[in-house]
Amino acid sequence: MSRTDAGPTTPVIAVVGPTGSGKSELGIALAEALGGEIINADAMQFYRGMDIGTAKLSVDERRGIPHHLLDILDVREEASVARYQQHSREVMAQVRARGNVPILVGGSGLYIRAALDELEFPPTDAAVRAGLEAEKSKFGLPALRERLAAVDPASAERLGDERRVIRALEVHRITGRPFSSFMPHRVYHQPAVQIGLQVDRDVLKDRLADRVHAMVERGLLDEVRRLDDHGLRSGRTASRALGYNQFLRVLDGIWPTAEAAEDTIAATRRFARRQLTWFRADERIHGLQWHDPQLLAKALGVVCSARPLS
Repeated sequence: MSRTDAGPTTPVIAVVGPTGSGKSELGIALAEALGGEIINADAMQFYRGMDIGTAKLSVDERRGIPHHLLDILDVREEASVARYQQHSREVMAQVRARGNVPILVGGSGLYIRAALDELEFPPTDAAVRAGLEAEKSKFGLPALRERLAAVDPASAERLGDERRVIRALEVHRITGRPFSSFMPHRVYHQPAVQIGLQVDRDVLKDRLADRVHAMVERGLLDEVRRLDDHGLRSGRTASRALGYNQFLRVLDGIWPTAEAAEDTIAATRRFARRQLTWFRADERIHGLQWHDPQLLAKALGVVCSARPLS
């Protein structure tokens, strides 16, 4: 498929997979081949200054391809899937208006689904939530569970902890609909194709260790120190990011650098396993081997086959 083959019938493309599988590189290659623009779908790459620890591509590494939704949040701000859904769809429409192909790239599964799928986010109301929390303090959680069972049996059976029970009751009180009615379905919001990069687990295990050690050598600790000066600890999302959480402990004198690196490696491997499980559950994803010498050609073939016949 050449650059001129892309057009309005080319679906939205999503390149997904576990961290360290080469998604960014394939995204760039697809964008060069199709006349695409990249839309970030890695929640931690939203944050300004979180570059080394998130493996964010430098400007030179982007090879002139426009990238969107990078560096859009301060480390003190909280990422929101609902806001991302709105912003990503706005950007996709803008990319289409320029005659280009939107290419989502990232491993944050829920953010990918928010951009691609018919996924409705129920509203929130701080006053309603505060009232329910007061009722819980007065009457206890069992009373709230009983009330939830009366209005939303499906959620009552599935949810048990205090936060989720209160959230389900909040949604019902605001909308009059059961919280369970907002559960997502695997239906695309607009024509889309997902390409999932597959990596052997043993290979990925070694790659992730090498990746973390390279981040340390590039100055991850100094990056965390700079971000700490800008309020990293007060950010509910950013402060929990892989590597950043561990290296804050180095700054506090709790851990040596080597221990922080090893804990980051272990945490990153656990995260990659969760990503593999998440993406494996979506049968719509076309799996391709990350190291296949024909990877780009095969990915273009997947995109071409997903286009409707003219």
